[in-house]
Amino acid sequence: MAAPDMKDLEKRMQGALEALKHEFSGLRTGRAHTSLLDTVTVESYGAMMPINQVGTVSTPEPRLLSVQIWDKNNVKAVEKGIRNSGLGLNPMIDGMTVRVPIPELTEERRAELAKVAASYGENAKIAIRNVRRHGMDQAKTAEKDNDFSEDDRKKSEEAIQKLTDSYVAKVDDLLAEKQQEIMQV
Repeated sequence: MAAPDMKDLEKRMQGALEALKHEFSGLRTGRAHTSLLDTVTVESYGAMMPINQVGTVSTPEPRLLSVQIWDKNNVKAVEKGIRNSGLGLNPMIDGMTVRVPIPELTEERRAELAKVAASYGENAKIAIRNVRRHGMDQAKTAEKDNDFSEDDRKKSEEAIQKLTDSYVAKVDDLLAEKQQEIMQV
């Protein structure tokens, strides 16, 4: 087995970071933002579709989301999808538009969301550590197969650990930023 591919390891760690950013975008913070509905799926034409494939999501006001539906047959499905999304939102139908007021978050709900954000962050760190373990295993295997000297393995492991530490720090920074955003009144 050849030496660990640092570019591949970094790409996979970056993927874990991107997944975390996507999960964070689905956590509401008391302000309306269109990415809040990114995780909502709607039953349309016999298939489950992301909400942005059946209508246009916008924020006409700071505490209001609006979904302009393209096909009137999907209005009820969009309303149902938002209601059943687990986001705690109460959509209202207004013709071909579904309006979604964003209620003020209670202190208890903010603490809950901060815990959810922390668990998302921990999952991202686990994914990053799994990539690190894979890289370390590659280095050890390369040394066993005589493709690598012991010094090369140690250098490689140090580089992998340094990369891991930088990505874990990025996760910590994102998490701190998201928790601060959630806890702001």
